Amino acid sequence: MKLIKTKLKGLFILKGKAFYDKRGFLREAFKKKLIKKNLIFLIVSKSKKNVLRGLHMQKKNQQDKYILVLKGKILDVAVDLRKKSRTYGKHHKVILSDQNCKSFFIPKGFAHGFYGLEKENIVLYGCSNYRNKQSEMTLNWNDKDLNIKWPTKKPILSKKDQKGIKFSEF
Repeated sequence: MKLIKTKLKGLFILKGKAFYDKRGFLREAFKKKLIKKNLIFLIVSKSKKNVLRGLHMQKKNQQDKYILVLKGKILDVAVDLRKKSRTYGKHHKVILSDQNCKSFFIPKGFAHGFYGLEKENIVLYGCSNYRNKQSEMTLNWNDKDLNIKWPTKKPILSKKDQKGIKFSEF
C-alpha cells in the first residue's frame, strides 16, 4: 500500500494492490501503520447510479473517515472546513473503485460526500468516532462558493441532503 498526499493537509489517497487469480482477488484494505488512526466504527452503504450522498460532517465528536469501495465506482469529495486551515473551503475529488484499488483518508474537520457512477456502488466507511445524530450537519452539495463539479446537475438525493446549508452559513 502506498500513501499519496493531496494539496489539503491531512487528506490522503491510498493506492493498494489487488492480487487476482482464477478464484477472484485478494486486496489489502487498510494498514494502521500508514494512517495511524483508530477506526472504531464501520459503516457500509449501497447506492445506485446517480445517487449523491453528502456533503456530511459531525460538528461535535468529529470523525476521521477511511473510504473504500467494495463494488462499483464513485466520485468521492472532501471539503476542508477547518477554519484555521489555509485550504479552508477548498475541496479534493478522487475516483474510487473496486478496480483501481484506491481508498481515501479524510481527517476530522472535513465534510464528505460521494456520487455513484455505476449501477451498484457498495462503500465501506471506517470512522474514528461513533455517529451522533444531534451533531450531524449537511452542506449544500451544489453550493456555488464550493464550486464542486459533479457529473450531473440533477442527482438522486435524500430529503436530508436536499436541505443542506450554504457554505457561507457554516
